[in-house]
Amino acid sequence: MNKIRIFAIVVSCLFIFTNAHEPDSTSKGWVSLFDGKSLNGWKVGHNASTFSVDSGCIVVHGPTAHLYYVGDVENHEFKNFEFKAEVKTMPGSNSGIYFHTQYQEGGWPDHGYEVQVNNSHSDDVRTGSLYDVVDVKELYVKDYQWFTEYIKVVGKHVIIKINDTVVVDYTEPVHPLRNIQDHPFRYISKGTFALQGHDPNSIVYFKNIRVRNLGN
Repeated sequence: MNKIRIFAIVVSCLFIFTNAHEPDSTSKGWVSLFDGKSLNGWKVGHNASTFSVDSGCIVVHGPTAHLYYVGDVENHEFKNFEFKAEVKTMPGSNSGIYFHTQYQEGGWPDHGYEVQVNNSHSDDVRTGSLYDVVDVKELYVKDYQWFTEYIKVVGKHVIIKINDTVVVDYTEPVHPLRNIQDHPFRYISKGTFALQGHDPNSIVYFKNIRVRNLGN
């Protein structure tokens, strides 16, 4: 093997090695909210047993409850952000991901918006909906399958994607219509995230829960 060919092989190998170890620019700024081992940084009031950790996942199964992120990332207060989590549902299950919410001991969260997780529950508001604001009826994913649920909020603009497909593109108007009795504080503002335990018959899994701050 001549010297020129040897040199070419070495250069090619170095190029492959360098590119294989170059950080993916799309991953920059993403921070994990879940360590895959425990509920450290998360807090639940009533019916705390609804949430557990198994095999790197948050398992949601039990009476109605909500698990709030109260950890150190951004001091658990987010305004403009990207959020994503991998989710899997069992048949007949219902759950949700709240944003711009605040910790409370029990009941349905008063503050913030809910992004729906529901592929086969009797409630026909399906996964990806901005619940009771932009309700998606189309089914984008199925039970038993892992999918990515993505939420982006900048100013008053909300984007929700399921597996990279945009299912909600919503801008909150100056005077949004709200049922004051049911949702008195459903406005874009700032706050934390919460995972919903909807009912004892629902089983839902969350993993790889991440956020990227987009500034104030």
